[in-house]
Amino acid sequence: MSELSQLRPQEGSIRKKKRVGRGESSGLGKTAGVGHKGQKARQGMGKPKRGFEGGQMPLHRRLPKRGFVSRNRVEYAIINIGQLAEIDANTEIDINYLRERGMIKKGPSLLKVLGDGELKTALVVYADKFSAKAAEAIAQAGGQAKNSAEQA
Repeated sequence: MSELSQLRPQEGSIRKKKRVGRGESSGLGKTAGVGHKGQKARQGMGKPKRGFEGGQMPLHRRLPKRGFVSRNRVEYAIINIGQLAEIDANTEIDINYLRERGMIKKGPSLLKVLGDGELKTALVVYADKFSAKAAEAIAQAGGQAKNSAEQA
């Protein structure tokens, strides 16, 4: 067994550091292995910035800018009362119930009920927002339109 003081790296595993700009005879003198002039010869400028097209007007500046999207936009999962008509009477419906049955896709965590379609069964619907027509249709069918915050 060898001693720690006698350990050496394996033959050929360690290379000497490349010393550039140390005279012509070193093989890396004058231009230090970078060649003559040009973009790739400049210090710290090996690559152009992202989106640079060689001086041509870049794509992100050529395309027109349209519209506006607010950072504070609140997104709702939307369902119509016509889709709720298939559900059994006196069922409590909330966003989780609808997700489990695949009636709304996963994504927004808020639910809005709209008044398109007809509702004949009495349902208790918990949502964050109701259109006036939807709330009226749920009440007419004998159900209740409640805010999600009321749900225990």
